[in-house]
Amino acid sequence: MQQIAHPVTFIFNKLPLHQRVMLGSLTIITLAVAVWSPYAYRCIKDIIPIVQHINLNKNHLSTLPPNAKAPIHQVTSKIKEKLPIGNIRKDLPDVTAKSEYTISSGDTLIGVLNQYGIDMENINALTNRDKMLRHLKVGQKLSWTIANDGTLQLLTWKMNQRETRTYQCSHNGSFTMQSSKIQKGEWQKRVIKGEVHGSFAASAQRAGIISSEISAVMKVLQWQMDFRKLKTGDNFSILISSKILNGKSTQSKILGVRLRSGGKDYYAFRTKDGKFYDRNGSGLAHGFMRFPTVKQYRVSSHFNPRRLNPITGRIAPHKGVDFALPVGTSVMTVSDGEVVAAKNGGASGNYIAIRHGQRYMTRYMHLKKVLVKPGQKVKHGDRIALSGNTGRSTGPHLHFEVWINNRAVNPLTAKLPRIEGLTGKARRNYLNQVKSYLPPLNFR
Repeated sequence: MQQIAHPVTFIFNKLPLHQRVMLGSLTIITLAVAVWSPYAYRCIKDIIPIVQHINLNKNHLSTLPPNAKAPIHQVTSKIKEKLPIGNIRKDLPDVTAKSEYTISSGDTLIGVLNQYGIDMENINALTNRDKMLRHLKVGQKLSWTIANDGTLQLLTWKMNQRETRTYQCSHNGSFTMQSSKIQKGEWQKRVIKGEVHGSFAASAQRAGIISSEISAVMKVLQWQMDFRKLKTGDNFSILISSKILNGKSTQSKILGVRLRSGGKDYYAFRTKDGKFYDRNGSGLAHGFMRFPTVKQYRVSSHFNPRRLNPITGRIAPHKGVDFALPVGTSVMTVSDGEVVAAKNGGASGNYIAIRHGQRYMTRYMHLKKVLVKPGQKVKHGDRIALSGNTGRSTGPHLHFEVWINNRAVNPLTAKLPRIEGLTGKARRNYLNQVKSYLPPLNFR
């Protein structure tokens, strides 16, 4: 050791002063670190490091978001809370959560359920259980209930006045079926009259009308009036046909309605096909336009209630249709209605929500300028806004939604009301029927 230390000392003493100072300082620092380091690490040497392994699905990484030039409308949980659904629902009257549909010419089970976002897997399971569902007939009625995850839970098929089939989804995705047949009874007509004191529903119930009949009346006249604005002293008279079996009413249907409010009379009469018309044979429903613009623009993002977000790997429903159009394009309301919201909605940008009758609502998002106010009445085809690129948007576009019974449907395929009227022989027969219904509906 002395043999090594002697030459090192000799060389160190031959170095210039500033180099000896630097070398000495480095030696002292090195010794200090060597002495201190054991104590610095001793307190944590027994801690077991925590490692989290995350397995990534390569399929989640294979799909990239759309080109930045094309508009997108992705909804995450945060943004979903900012959308105006809650605000709008407060303005909607209470309606049943169950969806209903009456079969028209050309309808199929797939076509009907698909437009409400029900998966083909559910539909195939239904038709496998009962192949008769592939042969729906005009006038038959479907009603169904959908779970929060979008799967079909229950479907009821009213085949005719005597038989109804009910399909219940089991835990494995298959369906069980129950059939109920109603014995023949005798149809009897009755007229119920009353005066409004409080709400229409409460007044009608006091007069002896059951809840299903009250809902039917409100649905028939939903386009002509707002039942919440009826005043004390307004009158109603309702002609009902009931099916009597063993002394009890097992079924009923509304034949005619007369309601007087503010000195004005509103009428609705039923035809054999179950549709309602006014006193002159004109349709009661206000028609819907399919597109909220003068001309049809390219669809940049389609309706998809079970879309998989390519980034998060979670289901993020796209509840409307995006139209790629220039900023400043005129946006029109697709039907008569009342504006229930018109403001800035954060991720939705400037947006408008319009209620159409009791069951329908439309929403228009990412607008540049709003031209209407809450509470304002609008007519079919009125200009309500200018399109824009506000809120969460990567390009100029209009996001358009249609809601039925508080559930978003595909605006491009959904079955929407259209203006109808009777003509020719059908109208003459209808007017003769109305003549027989009018006298019992008098308020005297």
